[in-house]
Amino acid sequence: MACFLVPGTEAIVVTAAAFILKKAEQNKAQVSIGAGTSEIKEPAKKGFARKLFWLADLLWGGVILLAFEHLWHGEVVPFFPFLTAATEGSAAVQEMLGEMASVGVVMAVLVTAVWGLMVAVSYAIEKRPAPENAEASA
Repeated sequence: MACFLVPGTEAIVVTAAAFILKKAEQNKAQVSIGAGTSEIKEPAKKGFARKLFWLADLLWGGVILLAFEHLWHGEVVPFFPFLTAATEGSAAVQEMLGEMASVGVVMAVLVTAVWGLMVAVSYAIEKRPAPENAEASA
């Protein structure tokens, strides 16, 4: 009924954190001007903000897909209170909250765990030394 609200809330928080971290990483890149030359020091190629945006993208994609599915089945309506369970009485609200606590939390944790594996693989690939033939052919 409203399971997509849990990953949706996580998506909002992660997106805000990613934008804040991106701004901090951009501020870290310093421009030093000395003796008539400009030198720009770039941050890491794939900073953590970029990886955090991966999580935000995964979460937003799932939330949009689930919201559309719930809209399609009539569980979400385009007028207040937006969730049909909220208009059906306290038993339906309790069922909705139970679904959010079980299914919504499991979805959010699972997507975050998959993202964690993606980040671990990414770090492993970034730490690998560059092949010698790639340098020779360039």
